[in-house]
Amino acid sequence: MSSELGLRLFGMVICALIGARLGDGLAQPPVPREVFSLIFGLVGSLIGLILTPYVTTRPARFARTVIRELPIEVLGTSLIGLIFGLIVAALLAVPLGLLPRPFSEWTPSIVAVVSAYLGILIFAFRAPDIFQLTQRLRGMPTEQISVPAATSSLTTIEASVQILMDTSVIIDGRILDIVKTGFLFATILVPGFVLRQLQHIADESDPLRRNRGKRGLEILEELQKLNKDNKSSIEIVDLDTDGARAVDDKLVVLAKQMNAHLMTTDHNLNRTATLQGVRVLNINELANAVKAMLLPNEMIPIKITAEGREAGQGVGYLDDGTMVVVEDGKRYLDRTIYVIITRMIQTAAGKMYFARPEEPRK
Repeated sequence: MSSELGLRLFGMVICALIGARLGDGLAQPPVPREVFSLIFGLVGSLIGLILTPYVTTRPARFARTVIRELPIEVLGTSLIGLIFGLIVAALLAVPLGLLPRPFSEWTPSIVAVVSAYLGILIFAFRAPDIFQLTQRLRGMPTEQISVPAATSSLTTIEASVQILMDTSVIIDGRILDIVKTGFLFATILVPGFVLRQLQHIADESDPLRRNRGKRGLEILEELQKLNKDNKSSIEIVDLDTDGARAVDDKLVVLAKQMNAHLMTTDHNLNRTATLQGVRVLNINELANAVKAMLLPNEMIPIKITAEGREAGQGVGYLDDGTMVVVEDGKRYLDRTIYVIITRMIQTAAGKMYFARPEEPRK
C-alpha cells in the first residue's frame, strides 16, 4: 500500500467520525439521530478520501521541493526574517490587546501573520547583502580579485560567481582559451558525475567517442595546471542530487540549488535550463558575439570554396568561420576575389553575409 493511499484511508476515517459527530449534534426530530450521523459520516468519509492528499502529502512535497531548491543563504535569512517578524508581532500584541472589542480579539493575529510575511519577504530579497554583512561582522574576508588602480577605477571585483560545466564544454576545449585570456572571473565547478561521464566516454569502443573523451580529460588537466599557476579557479567537487538520474537533469537541479550559472554548448540543455530559470553561459553564443561585424558596402577578399544553393552562387568563409554567400560567385570557384558586402542576416548558427563580386582596387 502506498503512503498516499494510507493517508487517504486515515483521512476518510477521521472525517467520517467528525461527520458522524456533527450529524449527531445537528439531528432534528422526527428524523432519528442515527440517520443524521450516517449521512454526515458518509459525506465526511468521502471528503476525507478525496481531499486528504491535498492538505497533507501534496503541500509537504511542494514545500520539500521549494526548500531543496532554495539557496542556503536565502533559506537562512528567511528563517531569521520569520523570527524577527514574530518578535515585532509579540511586541505589538500588548497594545493591540487594549483596543475595544472585537478589534482586540483578531487584530493581534492579523498583525502576527502580516509581520511574519513581511519579515520573510524583506530578508529573503536582501539575502546576499545580509549574508555578506554577517561574514564581515564575523571577520571572514570575502574572496576578491585586486585590479591595479592605474588600469581601472574599479579596485576590487567580487569573485563569488560559481559556474557549473557540463561535458560538452569540456570536450569542446574552447573554455581553456577563454580561461587563459583572464576574462572569466568566476569559480568553475566540475561535478564528480560529469568527470565520471567523461571517463566513461574515454573508455568507449567507438574510436571517435573515445578520442572525444580523452580530449575532455586532457582539457581538464590543462585547466588544473592553470589553477596551480593561479590563472584560474577550477574545482572538481563531489556533488550529486536526489531523484535526477540523467547528467543534464542533475546539472540543472544543482545550478538551481546553488544559484550557480551553467556553462554548456548543448542547445537542448541550454533551452531546458533557461526554461527552469537557470542562467546559461553558452560558448557558441559567446563565439558569435565576438565575431567581427562587417558593414554594407565594405570590401573584403575571400576565397570561393563551394557552390551555393541558388544558381550561380558561390560560398566562402571568413577566418572566424562565418559564411559569405557571393552572388554570381560560382565562376570564381577555388579563387580568391574581392567582394562587396550587401547585407547580413542572423541565423541560429550565427551570422551569414551576402556579397557581390567586385574588381580589386588598383
